[in-house]
Amino acid sequence: MDAPISNSPAAPSVRPGSWDAWRVALRPKTLWIATIPVIVATCLAWSVARAFDPAIALIALAAAVLMQVVTNLQNDVGYTQRGAEGGRRIGLPRATANGWLSTREVRRAIVAAIVIAQLVALPLMIRGGWPIVLTSAFSTLAAVGYMGGPRPIAYTPFGELAVFVFFGLVAVCGSYYVQAGSIGLAAWIAAVAIGMHAAAVLLVNNYRDRAHDAATGRNTLPVVIGAAAALRLFAMLVLLPFVLAAALAWWTANPWLLLPLAALPWALSLVRALVRTPDSPAQNALLFRTVMLEVGYGLLLSAGALLAGGA
Repeated sequence: MDAPISNSPAAPSVRPGSWDAWRVALRPKTLWIATIPVIVATCLAWSVARAFDPAIALIALAAAVLMQVVTNLQNDVGYTQRGAEGGRRIGLPRATANGWLSTREVRRAIVAAIVIAQLVALPLMIRGGWPIVLTSAFSTLAAVGYMGGPRPIAYTPFGELAVFVFFGLVAVCGSYYVQAGSIGLAAWIAAVAIGMHAAAVLLVNNYRDRAHDAATGRNTLPVVIGAAAALRLFAMLVLLPFVLAAALAWWTANPWLLLPLAALPWALSLVRALVRTPDSPAQNALLFRTVMLEVGYGLLLSAGALLAGGA
């Protein structure tokens, strides 16, 4: 078992090798970021293209969650192996940094998750052809490369962009494509909206840890652009999806797709809260509130699509 190196004041007491230790590494609350794009795309495909295959939807959902699992596990072990857990960090504890899991067993879990994900996604590749094969390959590379390889994405200002692309554009449009066989403008609009909220989640994470990241050599987006610009960007990422919901309703000529606007007050309160909350563990709650904003927005958009399709 690796020796613990984290000095995080938030680290709880966890028995090494236990399910609680794996929960820390897996970060199950963040798995919504992988599930919501598939749900939105599936509902939209039925509404717009009258295309729905429940087995394909479940397979796409499982493959997306497995890619998120790979990302989370790689994130945990990658920070530890690079010594990025030194000093006092505000963020949530990491299992390998605290010695609750060994880097070896987490690495094995990453390999297993990748293999299972490819096997699970095989029917999607057969159905969707080379676009889905490439999607699977690049998604896997991005999941591993976020905190792995010689130049991890997490050490650059491009983390939020990667999340926007893979948990927004790729996840929504890919899931829509395997249902409908093509990608229309409605899917692209939804993909941009969902991707913005997913990127906002990572931005909260990086904003919270910006002082620690700067001290450990991580040039994340908030480190590069500064706190004030990061707060403005967060507001844009959180609020613009509501403009896109209105655009989607206009494009499809269906007012049911305005349902996500019901979450706008929630979004506004979240923007104010991030501005007012000092750098402290309280920002962890804001991170999960941002996750739940994406969940609420996505479920409202999905419900609107179902109601629009049934009208």
